[in-house]
Amino acid sequence: MAEDLQITVSANKEEQYQTLIPQIAALLEGETDLVANLANIAAALKEQFKWFWVGFYLVKQDELVLGPFQGPVACTRIAKGRGVCGTSWAKAETLIVPDVEEFPGHIACSSLSRSEMVLPLIHRGEVIGVLDVDSSALNEFDETDAKYLNEVISLIKFNA
Repeated sequence: MAEDLQITVSANKEEQYQTLIPQIAALLEGETDLVANLANIAAALKEQFKWFWVGFYLVKQDELVLGPFQGPVACTRIAKGRGVCGTSWAKAETLIVPDVEEFPGHIACSSLSRSEMVLPLIHRGEVIGVLDVDSSALNEFDETDAKYLNEVISLIKFNA
């Protein structure tokens, strides 16, 4: 249950992930609804790391459409190849952006977002969405985040 989420206070983000990932797995266990699971993942990540924005965009026809998220209101639709999310989708790869002001074509949903990381959700060889995390600090994300956020994504069960 969400009220049972144990937040780890540690300067070491690897320890934070190692404590959080089993809790996320428990939240998802037995739940088959994708939206419910994405919502709980976003909430758990936001609670643990206090990032500015955490959420999912899902591919619907030819664009990314806003899905479950935690944080201030966000851009609703993003074209393939546009901004960090659209570029991650187009390239089917994780993008770590230390300073969003330096990313060509960055979409500024909020001027408070300073760094960003986007990971593609791949099902049956196709990108079906992205996990987008934003921070109000520069250089927030690194390969440790990539490693563990990919573990989080691997917990998601997609409907057949």
